[in-house]
Amino acid sequence: MDESGSGRQREGVARPTSRDVARRAGVSQATVSLVLRDRWRGRVSPARAEAVRAAARELGHRPNLAARSLRLGRTRTVLVVVPALTNDFFGRVHAGAARVAAEADVGVVLYPSPEGVGGAPDPFASASATLDGVLASSMAVEALAQLSGDGLPLVMLDSEPVEGPAAATVNPDIAEGMRLVTGHLLGLGHRRIAHVAADVDSWTFAVRRDVLRAGLSGVPGARLVAEERGPVSVAGGLLAAGRALAASPRPTALVCDDDTMAAGACKAVRRAGLRVPEDVSVTGFDDLGLATAVEPELTTVRLPAEELGAAGLRALLAVLGGERRGAEVLPVSLVARGSTAPAPA
Repeated sequence: MDESGSGRQREGVARPTSRDVARRAGVSQATVSLVLRDRWRGRVSPARAEAVRAAARELGHRPNLAARSLRLGRTRTVLVVVPALTNDFFGRVHAGAARVAAEADVGVVLYPSPEGVGGAPDPFASASATLDGVLASSMAVEALAQLSGDGLPLVMLDSEPVEGPAAATVNPDIAEGMRLVTGHLLGLGHRRIAHVAADVDSWTFAVRRDVLRAGLSGVPGARLVAEERGPVSVAGGLLAAGRALAASPRPTALVCDDDTMAAGACKAVRRAGLRVPEDVSVTGFDDLGLATAVEPELTTVRLPAEELGAAGLRALLAVLGGERRGAEVLPVSLVARGSTAPAPA
């Protein structure tokens, strides 16, 4: 298939029209309009509707957003892509974005992408989504190639601030967050530290790993005694922390990439017959609601999740208004609670 079939238009090649889609699918333009506006049920057979959608995908056809907006007099609509709303962090990111969108009279279409770093399916494949821009959180840029390939303005949250399809990035200061954790534990006298790391190949977790390693390397006697990876879940943290605690010498502190993993790490410490924080200190990241639901409560890095979503939506609206935006970094803070204490003698 050539580039026009992949959803990316070559320079100088006319944008596919509904007439082209109708010709490819062997139907009328009226049928194409019904299907792409998701009003085909009861008027068009499912097989014919799928033929229209397939033709649109093959040709890389997208709605003419500007023309449709003028014709319908509608408000703008943006797509918000998050890995999963079951996570408290992403729920708050969405809440912040939705609040700013409501203030600006902008519609929001929520589009969960459970894999997070995998390729995001094309929302146009199943219905006609009349979109003006995309706000995506915690995903690799290349995962959104399908969504951004037609020139939709894209703003990335908690993602690598690099040159690419994103018109802007808004990130919490992940590096500073891990520096705060490392400094906190070193200040408590910990020198044998293990990393309970997320088994996710993404920018945000790579930064945590690199900053932790760098922070320990500059302190005499400090060392990373283990680095165990696992899924971002309580069970993942439990298993990874269990392996880390088996290291020799045993770590006196477990640095976890996420609060849910930290909750699992606390369970692993107790199952090993040890105590948190008297024998092993545990830290998290994010400051989810879970951080104060466990006992002892978690020392963690507070990320401004709701402000992240709000700042991202504001950046997207600015881009839609013709402004040039770059990389914005939001401050974070360390919340010291009961899961950390001075290193045991």
